[in-house]
Amino acid sequence: MDTLIERCAGLDIHRDTVVACVRVPGEGRRREQEVRSFSTTTGGLLRLLDWLASYRVTLVGMESTGSYWKPVLYLLEEHCECWLLNAQHLRNVPGRKTDVADAEWICQLLEHGLVRPSFVPPRPIRELRDLTRYRKAQIDERVREVQRLDKVLQDAGIKLSSVASRVLGVSTRRMLEALVAGTHDPELLAQLAKGRLRQKLPALREALTGRFRSEHHGVLVSQILAHIDYLDESIATLSARIEEVISPFTEQVELLRTIPGVDRRSAEMLIAEIGVDMRQFPSAHHLASWAGLCPGNHESGGKRRTGRTRKGSKWLRAGLTESAKAAARSKGTYLAARHARLKSRSGAGTATGATRHAILLAAHAILEHNVAYLELGPDYIHRRHDPAQQTRRLVRQLERLGHTVTLQTADAA
Repeated sequence: MDTLIERCAGLDIHRDTVVACVRVPGEGRRREQEVRSFSTTTGGLLRLLDWLASYRVTLVGMESTGSYWKPVLYLLEEHCECWLLNAQHLRNVPGRKTDVADAEWICQLLEHGLVRPSFVPPRPIRELRDLTRYRKAQIDERVREVQRLDKVLQDAGIKLSSVASRVLGVSTRRMLEALVAGTHDPELLAQLAKGRLRQKLPALREALTGRFRSEHHGVLVSQILAHIDYLDESIATLSARIEEVISPFTEQVELLRTIPGVDRRSAEMLIAEIGVDMRQFPSAHHLASWAGLCPGNHESGGKRRTGRTRKGSKWLRAGLTESAKAAARSKGTYLAARHARLKSRSGAGTATGATRHAILLAAHAILEHNVAYLELGPDYIHRRHDPAQQTRRLVRQLERLGHTVTLQTADAA
């Protein structure tokens, strides 16, 4: 087999150790190989770097093991080319699983050009990705805390969620603070309502009549409210920092927001997950495949089996799902019309997946060409077909139902 990379190294990375295998030209046509283990501390990684430099290694490949690969790649990428390899592409023969064998196998695959590098964004995008992902985790935790709050109120017989549209609105927050402070009179609590909620005072008084005990429910509610306040402050701090980090990409954010269903947070998520340089993906469909948002192929013996999607970034999938559902609720857009058409034919899940895929393809085109989203209109699906062909098809349908059809143009009518 041809050797494409003369001086390469394969790394098998763990939490405390990294096993490195180097393959370089030897005497004649032979290949020399050496294996050595290093610690994953900064000092150990610097010794690894010096050892690789002594062999004049030009390419280093490593398996994406948890998050242990990050400090290794971030230190080595400043001095040599590093490839992060998909673990599914590195399967070896069963029964030969050792750290040394893994490092040797990675190095051999690398030198013969049998693997491809995974997408690793540059440092500014990586820092933005850490911030957006942590903010999403904090937002999800806040949602869980609000759900816990409602469960505590249900346990106490307080049915606020049955009357108020939001468990933690301005009015309900005042009522909860009064409950924690020791006010249990439903009349007094209902009078704390503001705005349109005052139209539901009789229902509020009935919903606030329960078995709320300050020594038990009051402690739980006060702790949950304090945690929610902390999460609100944390989310605001992270959003402010994200504003600073994403400032060089303000133009791209505004262009992505022209896509129906994509708000500012969704645009920030897209840039954090896929970057702004689309040259790293050969085409928009390669991006969709990398993200795990297109059907897979599984055919054997002439039979096509399940085409479930492959695993991709769960953060990208979750963000695009939110955008797809928002786009489905938009008015007078191509995405909403397409979603409704697919939903009636294939179900809500398939329609959401197709809309998610369409938004990602649109984002690729916008970032690649630096243009705004072009709205096709809700009738685009019908406009792209030949009117005469559509007329013949509809006439045949009516005739099959037993009707006699006489066509008359609108001008003649």
